[in-house]
Amino acid sequence: ISKDAKVEKLGAVLVIDDAAYEYYNFDQTAADSYIKLVNKAASKLDGKARVFNMVVPTSMDICVPESVRSGINTSSQEKALNYLHSSMASNVHKVDVFNTLLKHSVAGDYLYFRTDHHWTALGAYYGYTALMEAMGMEPVDLADYERTTVTDQFYGTIFSASGVRWVAPDRIDTYIPADGVKVTSYFDGTPSQGSLYVDSYLEVKDKYSYFLGGVQPLCGVEPGLPDAPRLLLIRDSYSDSLTPFLTQSFSQIHLFDPRYNLSSIQGYIQDNGIDAVAVLYSIPNYIADEYQFVLSR
Repeated sequence: ISKDAKVEKLGAVLVIDDAAYEYYNFDQTAADSYIKLVNKAASKLDGKARVFNMVVPTSMDICVPESVRSGINTSSQEKALNYLHSSMASNVHKVDVFNTLLKHSVAGDYLYFRTDHHWTALGAYYGYTALMEAMGMEPVDLADYERTTVTDQFYGTIFSASGVRWVAPDRIDTYIPADGVKVTSYFDGTPSQGSLYVDSYLEVKDKYSYFLGGVQPLCGVEPGLPDAPRLLLIRDSYSDSLTPFLTQSFSQIHLFDPRYNLSSIQGYIQDNGIDAVAVLYSIPNYIADEYQFVLSR
């Protein structure tokens, strides 16, 4: 962002040139509640499955310089994440998504949509590399994959909510092919055949649901890597564009959404031989999720 960039404040949205950013407000009580629940889950799973905390920052703190943020009413996400990590038990493994993304943002990479609150497939890839580093595993090299743009006409949630109409649409890219990956979706609690990518969503407004078909209580992904570990993702929607990269490193990926799935996570882990649990929320969602109590069940 240049020094002479056009900056406009529109309600809960900051618009800089052709990109929109949502404000973030730190909530101490919600943070302490989240820390307590993740610590409790890690304690119950100690010796059974490793637990990783993976709270993802939004574009506000990654793409907008501190010199601009200092003049607006938004909390520091870096300080919030440092507070979470410093307060969590030693058996909770901390995933440093913030500094990984910040490094690539400085390089000018397309990490977040300009009209939506999600990260792009490229942002998700760097999130994947941060998780792999925390797990002591080697990530796949993005250079080994070809980028495919599936649409360049994506207007996301910030565009819809802000009234901003002069911002150009985003594009949605993929890198990982869906070939050979078995996906089982549980949209209504019963299993149905799913897919890493659902093309029909490219024809509607909610194009981000192209990844896995959008919100669902449970989703199972089997890439056909029998000797690799099994991962359980406590998910929000950031997980959906991350999952294609995870197929290159895990034998099974289970996406469990506690907002719509109130069953026992402990029992699910035992029944499915899970090796690692990643609690993945975007930073506004970890404080907003009223169903976090499911983490320790």
